[in-house]
Amino acid sequence: QLQLVESGGGLVQAGGSLRLSCAASTSMFSINMMGWFRQAPGKQRELVAVIARGGITNYADSLKGRFTISRDNAKNTVFLQMNSLKPEDTAVYYCRATVSLKEYWGQGTQVTVSS
Repeated sequence: QLQLVESGGGLVQAGGSLRLSCAASTSMFSINMMGWFRQAPGKQRELVAVIARGGITNYADSLKGRFTISRDNAKNTVFLQMNSLKPEDTAVYYCRATVSLKEYWGQGTQVTVSS
């Protein structure tokens, strides 16, 4: 059973940066795609960014230029670098892994951006 453990969330002032990490319990080479999603209070979970096994990335249009997804295959870890954070970025951020047609989710990490 694949397990994902997120870390790096916290409280930051507007304009600041955070880097989230998602460590997978299995080799990244067995995972088709990994990504970050977020869910703000009262809203649906939405895509932040995904990265495929070959390294191709995709971002939510509204976040391009501020957020960067990357992966370290040796550490079985995916990162989300978040810059120029805004209060509207406040949400629980979830890591997701896709293996074949099955999805696995982490427990989420809270990101709070104060104005």
